[in-house]
Amino acid sequence: MKNALGEPQSVLVLGGTSDIALATVRLMLPRRLRTVVLAGRDQAAMSRVADELRALGATTVGVEPFDALATDDHATLIDRVFERHGDIDLALVAVGVLGDQERAEADNAEAVRIAATNYLGALSTCLPLARHMARQGHGTIVVLSSVAGERARRSNFIYGSSKAGLDAFAQGLGDALHGTGVRVMVVRPGFVRSKMTEGMPDVPLSTTPEVVAKAIVEGLARGATLVHVPRSLRYVFSAIRHLPRPLFRKLPI
Repeated sequence: MKNALGEPQSVLVLGGTSDIALATVRLMLPRRLRTVVLAGRDQAAMSRVADELRALGATTVGVEPFDALATDDHATLIDRVFERHGDIDLALVAVGVLGDQERAEADNAEAVRIAATNYLGALSTCLPLARHMARQGHGTIVVLSSVAGERARRSNFIYGSSKAGLDAFAQGLGDALHGTGVRVMVVRPGFVRSKMTEGMPDVPLSTTPEVVAKAIVEGLARGATLVHVPRSLRYVFSAIRHLPRPLFRKLPI
């Protein structure tokens, strides 16, 4: 249950080693966040993070196995988290892979892996999450989308299309939950310097996990449903979305 100031006291992180999600948790711990549940594939890495979070003030840190592609297991995972920890005030849905565009264009299995992880993996966890939160009468689901989903570009249209699907799903879920006490906040970062983009050159308006985390916390405080990071990307991609296709195809993106 949220504290008297309306701040979350418990969080579930789907994608338990996500740089953005963990930066968000670290930022929230001084704000009386006490219970953290990390769900992901890398158990050893999550165990190390769990020790760090306890040292930073978390009183309870749980670690759960979670594979975004194992969709048949997702409802059971969400049930188990709520059974073990009670109310979950906040869920950070940080499931995602960038993948290799060139390989994906030539290899159907790689394209399907990207799409299934980014879209189906999130969908099949958000739905049971929404049901549990609606029953408890409160909660927020933060979905990490991307500006890449606003208009799929030649350089990463497989990743971008998967994020477009996720973004549309998350917005629709938020509309469906209106009036239940549960809300959905969609976060659209630009290029983030993180493990996912390691080795890639910076692009204009690049950002960091810590900057995205700060935007998430601020968005939660003001009840936002959509957050761009940096904020200027909202206007940049609004213009890109409305470019006529012949012009859009000439852009080096």
